[in-house]
Amino acid sequence: MKTDIEIAQGAKMKPINEIASVIGLNEDDLEYYGKTKAKISLDVWKRVKDNPDGKLILVTAINPTPAGEGKTTTTVGLGQAMAQIGKKAMIALREPSLGPCFGIKGGAAGGGYSQAVPMEDINLHFTGDFHAITSAHNLLAAMLDNSIQQGNLLNIDPRQVVFRRVMDMNDRSLRNIVLGLGGRMDGIPRQGGFDITVASEIMAILCLSEDLMDLKERFAKIVVAYTYDGNPVTAGQLGAEGAMAMLMKDAIKPNLVQTLENTPVFIHGGPFANIAHGCNSVVATKLGLKLTDYLITEAGFGADLGAEKFFDLKCRFAGLTPALTVIVATVRALKMNGGVTKDNLGAENLDALAKGIVNLEKHIENVGKFGVPVVVAINRFPTDTEAELQFIRERCAKQGVEVALSEVFTKGGEGGIELAETVLRTMEKTESKFKVLYDDQDSIPLKIEKICQEVYGADGVSFTKEAETAIKKYIDLGYGSLPVCMAKTQYSLTDDPTKLGRPAGFTITVREVRLAAGAGFLVAITGAMMTMPGLPKRPAAMNMDIDAEGKITGLF
Repeated sequence: MKTDIEIAQGAKMKPINEIASVIGLNEDDLEYYGKTKAKISLDVWKRVKDNPDGKLILVTAINPTPAGEGKTTTTVGLGQAMAQIGKKAMIALREPSLGPCFGIKGGAAGGGYSQAVPMEDINLHFTGDFHAITSAHNLLAAMLDNSIQQGNLLNIDPRQVVFRRVMDMNDRSLRNIVLGLGGRMDGIPRQGGFDITVASEIMAILCLSEDLMDLKERFAKIVVAYTYDGNPVTAGQLGAEGAMAMLMKDAIKPNLVQTLENTPVFIHGGPFANIAHGCNSVVATKLGLKLTDYLITEAGFGADLGAEKFFDLKCRFAGLTPALTVIVATVRALKMNGGVTKDNLGAENLDALAKGIVNLEKHIENVGKFGVPVVVAINRFPTDTEAELQFIRERCAKQGVEVALSEVFTKGGEGGIELAETVLRTMEKTESKFKVLYDDQDSIPLKIEKICQEVYGADGVSFTKEAETAIKKYIDLGYGSLPVCMAKTQYSLTDDPTKLGRPAGFTITVREVRLAAGAGFLVAITGAMMTMPGLPKRPAAMNMDIDAEGKITGLF
């Protein structure tokens, strides 16, 4: 089979205005970025806001393993399959980060014959949204340090600056730095650091804002530091929100592309789900629901991270009601959860499958806690045996959940028709009774405990002294009612990435709690999670190249 990039380079893409017309958009609604990419004017919302909403379908997964699950591929394939059986459907994805593209994880445009295209553009600079986010973020950082340098009229304590800089690349050397060295005219020396752009609060705000003015108002609320008296200092006090919003005036507009089968796709925003909230933008999602009958979106990593945050953060803020959740799994990944090494995943092993399927069962239970109907999609591999597939069907049936085989990687939309029909059938017979997991007025520790105990299966939560101090400060400052975004390893239900399956008898340790006042949530950091990844021993970038004709190779 061809590589992903070879398949994508052979795609027969339609002009983007033809794709737009499928969902009722016209020339005046488009801002072109070449022939196959366009941004959508925010004025479209005024025209369609009274349209009935389509059905919102979330695609999530079990905890990821090196064996692969194919969540984004399944999302794209399901959208293509819906179109093949005559349904008006479109897809809403996140934009890929350059860090993982050049590191080890790869891109985020799907795979095989279920990809969003132009794949190379999507996985690289795309329409420049991430550059705008990086610029707006670092403008605020520069204005903060300048305020300290120019007389410090806001009485900022340099030891209590909490706003770090960002860049969209994996660079562990920038995690902790000292800045302001050189002399009196070069700033006030202090310790600082960099996060990756997808972990930026600006990214979270972009993805949770309703429009440009909401974006600007949220920017003004960002807490960047504290005074010597312990009072918060905001971007609004620095007078930065207007210029930041100006830099983001185009980035807030959703991006329209297409799949290999010319199904419309919104790709907009890209927060990671292990260190941020892991969902595409509210603007793209709400607009998509007005333009189509079925909007299929995804949330990052497993349901313990992306889906929980989709429900508890994005749906809470935007007033969304998901109609159904698809949980993606593979036989190979379930066997790895059962203790099989990657080299032996091709052999039938029902004992290992029985040990590993508990991970899938926990995720099914978790989605049920939010009142949302579930379908399980098995991303099929050639090595899967009928006995293994039947075992999964029987175990899921005991939880009242249907299983559909997905072959969208090798067959495109045709390979997802069984899944599409199962999704439609389930939505017809089971109504979503969506609810969030906790109340806004629950205490901060209680919110964290509910997530850890209900979703992860932990016995309890341990807070470091630093985390307890931060929680008390946020309550005293009036932020106690904010929801919580958990930063946790994606590989396990625990905060230890080596514990696969469905661990029991564990405690989650919250070592730090950060405030994201503009985004409107608190970030609880667990385990060894870092907000600036590093590169592996052999980065994927070493396999990439471009020839004299501009043809890219090695990009997946």
